[in-house]
Parts: sequence; structure tokens; C-alpha cells
Amino acid sequence: MGGQAKGSTPFAQKHLLGLADYSAADILYVLDQAKMFREVLDRPVPKIPTLRDKTIVNLFYENSTRTRLSFELAQKRMGADVVNFSAGTSSTKKGESLKDTIRNISSMKIDMVVSRHESPGVPHFLTRCVDATIINAGDGAHEHPTQALLDMFTMRQLAPDLRGKRVVMIGDIAHSRVVRSNIIGLRKVGAEVMVCGPKSLMPLDVRSLGVEVSFDLEEALGWCDFAMALRIQMERMNGGTDLFPSLREYHELFGIKMAHLERYPDFTVMHPGPVNRGVELESDVADSDRAVILNQVTNGVAVRMAVMYLLSGGLRTG
Repeated sequence: MGGQAKGSTPFAQKHLLGLADYSAADILYVLDQAKMFREVLDRPVPKIPTLRDKTIVNLFYENSTRTRLSFELAQKRMGADVVNFSAGTSSTKKGESLKDTIRNISSMKIDMVVSRHESPGVPHFLTRCVDATIINAGDGAHEHPTQALLDMFTMRQLAPDLRGKRVVMIGDIAHSRVVRSNIIGLRKVGAEVMVCGPKSLMPLDVRSLGVEVSFDLEEALGWCDFAMALRIQMERMNGGTDLFPSLREYHELFGIKMAHLERYPDFTVMHPGPVNRGVELESDVADSDRAVILNQVTNGVAVRMAVMYLLSGGLRTG
């Protein structure tokens, strides 16, 4: 991978704590860089040593499969030395604080930390504890910036200019960090955003984020170019479904079905995963050619490669 494009300036950001800190130009620059890494993934040998001699710690205090594997694969594709930290098997079980943990890890001379934590604001806290670059892989219900970036990258594969495009996010709006990051990012690049779901899963102040609000799935699907179904996050509801009568009723009112694809032939189906078939999406919808869910997964590796490349200084290969 070459350095910065001719006539461009170095990427100004040191961390990726949230898209609230990134300008529209920053976001589009990351997405443009991700195109090159997406091409790398299609090569017979999908590796490029842009992070050779860099040490990256994946600091995951919250369960994750797709995000963690995506980051780890991106790191290994770029030649980084990778250290995986899991709270379930660490000294945190013995009472060690987050601050002590990160300072101990930092003393091992690391370059970058990918952090996932159930508490909002942890990535910002880490920047005050260590000199390493911090990437937020999800902090509570606050932000999940790389997910939003990969979602926008996937949309741009179908609509290179997102200005004026209509995106609706459907489901558990109240508990989703994916929603917040997508709203911030999409609005910065000129897209129109709507949220749709049960009133019990809709934050009272959601309109303050500059979005349209609907409680009618038919209205939302008739309006949008992209429909992103969201997982019902039971773990953030104290394990219960007291915010809606049942998963079956939720599916009836807010689940995207094959009949919707026939009725509204123009929108693309997305989902940040994991998909609960028969809840957010009818199973045939998830497998249909209108869904780009698996593309989102592949694109996630490319986008995370681009983020780490830029935050490491955009180092040249060789």
C-alpha cells in the first residue's frame, strides 16, 4: 500500500473513539482508503504488511464474535503482532481495575488498543491512561464507529454518493450503539435517516439527533433506499421482554418479510448481525438477493484495515 495520495494531507486523527469526532471529510477519506483494502481481500494471497512491527491489543471486556474476529483477521492480514485480552480469563476476575490492566498492558510497549466495553466512555478514558492509539469497538449503548463505517461502505458500493439517500433503522433503537454511530455518520455525509420501531424501544429524545421517527414499518419501507434491521438486545433489557409483548408479536409488527420485498421492490436489506431469523427478518429475507448482510461482514475487514492503516500513520510497505 502506498502512502497518502498525491496532493492529500496526512490523516489528522490519532484515535477512533466515535464518529462524533470525525468530519465528513474524515469519514469519506476512511471509506475511500477502504476500497483499496477491499481489493486486497480479493487477491489470491490477501495480505499486505502495512502494520508489520506494530503490536495491537484487542481489549474485549464484552462478549463479541464477529467484531473481534473481524479486527483480528484485519490485523493479521496486515502483518501486525496481535495480543488478545479477554476479561473472563484475566486478572480483572481477581479485582484488577481497568486502569491497572491497561497500564500493565501498555508497559509491554504496544502501539494500538482495540477496546470493547459495556460502559460508555471507556475508550475516552483509555486515551488518558496510555499513549497508544485507541479504537472503539463498541462502548455500551454509546457508539460503534467501525460498524457504522462498514455499513456506509456497503451502501456506497450500491450508491457511491450517499447525499439524499434514505436510510431507515428498524427495531431496538433505544439500546443500539450501531444506531447512534450510523445516525452521526450518515447525516455528516448527507444521507437522510429515519428510525422505526415500537414506542417502548424508542428514546424520548431521538428527534434531537436530526432523524425522522416512524412507528409504522410499512411507512418506513416505502420511504427508504436502505433498511437496516437491528437485533433486539435482550442483554440490555435485564434479560426480559417487558418492553414489548413477545418476539412473535414484534416480528409481526416490525419484522421484514418476503411480502415486503414484493411490495417495495427498491430497498436494500442490511443487518449488523447477529441476525435473529424469524424476529428482525424472515429467514428467506436474510438469504435473498436483496440482502447484503454477508457483504457487510467482508467489508468490515476492509474498513478495519483502513482505519488501522490510517491511525498508524499510513505507513508504506516494504
